[in-house]
Amino acid sequence: MTEGKARALWITGPGRAEIRSEDLPPPGSGEVLVRALYSGISRGSESLVLAGRVPPSQYSAMRAPHQAGDFPAPVKYGYSSVGRVEAGPAALVGRQVFCLYPHQDRYVVAADAVVALPDGLPPGRAVLAANMETALNGIWDAALRDGDHIAVVGAGVVGCLTAWLAACAPVASVQLIDNDPSKAAIAHALGIAFAEPAAARDEVNLVIHASGAPAGLVTALRLAGFEATILELSWFGDRSVTLPLGEAFHAKRLTLRASQVGHVARARRATCSRRQRLEQALALLADPVLDHLISGESPFETLPQVLARLAEAPPGTLCHRIAYPA
Repeated sequence: MTEGKARALWITGPGRAEIRSEDLPPPGSGEVLVRALYSGISRGSESLVLAGRVPPSQYSAMRAPHQAGDFPAPVKYGYSSVGRVEAGPAALVGRQVFCLYPHQDRYVVAADAVVALPDGLPPGRAVLAANMETALNGIWDAALRDGDHIAVVGAGVVGCLTAWLAACAPVASVQLIDNDPSKAAIAHALGIAFAEPAAARDEVNLVIHASGAPAGLVTALRLAGFEATILELSWFGDRSVTLPLGEAFHAKRLTLRASQVGHVARARRATCSRRQRLEQALALLADPVLDHLISGESPFETLPQVLARLAEAPPGTLCHRIAYPA
């Protein structure tokens, strides 16, 4: 890489992406220069951005912290980068850090925009931090109670992490539900019960939906017991979702509630900043069992093709990791 230059992934139109070279300014006072080691693809949101399916009403809400360009395209989008600080404040130089930055091999950001990895956390696992943050915020929004029976619908990365966190709490049971039977092996590795939708336990106290599919939300409504809460972690972009609210929804006095990572959950907002939440998410990644959620790795040069392939949701896909040249 030429000094003063960087390469980044840009989405250039529906279904199209390319790696572009751009100028990289030297870090100023209070800034750091980071060389990326890995980044993670958040398949759900990044596939919607690639397809140009961010609704205009959500352009501002969906904007990533260090996004360049504007929706629908051209746009530089992503939020799960792990790298090593090459220049900046002495306390950070040489440290491995996480940053909510798009897919780019070198970048300059404010020093307080990076969070140093906890000692012993491998950088390749740290790409799960953004997803862990979403799952942690969802758990806070869910307000788990002792003895709850919980169903998590959708065994993607966020669903798996949410179920894993719930299983660490003093609840009665947690079941991970997905229509892909291969996800049973992931659930088993995480120590969580698994079921396909038709065989899932119903009448549960809390259903967390994270499948990203309207059919998954219908399943969530079916599994909910009397006065249960259905917590929605999925985001459907510009799709309309039809739900059977004329069936048992009213008779069961159900609550359908949204959780979104852009704000710290209300129950923790007064005592926890976004940075503190991210620090907690990184600390929670210490368990090596979470390496099971990395389903593949590809070099940065192939990222445009990889992103297009993952948008088709091949079976077994969880977090696909991008590796950058040394």
